[in-house]
Amino acid sequence: MDASIESRVGREVEAWLRWVPRWRPGTHRARSRLCQQCFGSPVLRAAGLDTDVPHAVQHPLAMRVKTLIEDEVETYTAQNLPLLNRELGLIELRKAAQATHPLEGLGPEFDGLDVDAPPADPDEPYLFTFEDFAPPPSADDPELQPPPLSVEEKASLRVEMRLADDYAALVGRRVCVALVEHKPRLQLAVATFVEPQVQALLADLGSTLDPHST
Repeated sequence: MDASIESRVGREVEAWLRWVPRWRPGTHRARSRLCQQCFGSPVLRAAGLDTDVPHAVQHPLAMRVKTLIEDEVETYTAQNLPLLNRELGLIELRKAAQATHPLEGLGPEFDGLDVDAPPADPDEPYLFTFEDFAPPPSADDPELQPPPLSVEEKASLRVEMRLADDYAALVGRRVCVALVEHKPRLQLAVATFVEPQVQALLADLGSTLDPHST
């Protein structure tokens, strides 16, 4: 495993620390469902950001670390798992055949978040959403439809998928150990830049609801 994983974690932490002073509480709608990247995340637990931290503050760090792990696994797969690497390459070719990719290329502050708000009135839905702009991949290109895998290739592919999963888990554990080293700085940043804004919002809400405050 590349010894630079810890240094990459450090760089992602530094990027998050540079971003968090610019964070402001959002005025957009609340999420209608839990974020799969953040809810119960061992990454956020290792960083000390798993409780009493706004999701909009948690999410960028979780997505930065997710990208880091995916990059490491992609490199490992390209070097050691030829069948899986070929299948993943075909998936990328199918995605590249799409005309637009409205849900891709987002920064870590937005990546993985909902891009389409629900209509204000359920009886008056939007005529289209951003997701509608992403057409399904074309099935006409023969290069995107390789011959079926043999029984032996399918068995080998399953083995390679397990190896990739095992490696991802190994990288994830190493990333979490590295994050623990940065935990005091991460929590200090939340206490310095995030918590005061949250407390100000709560105080403002309390004065709005209190009939004797005016």
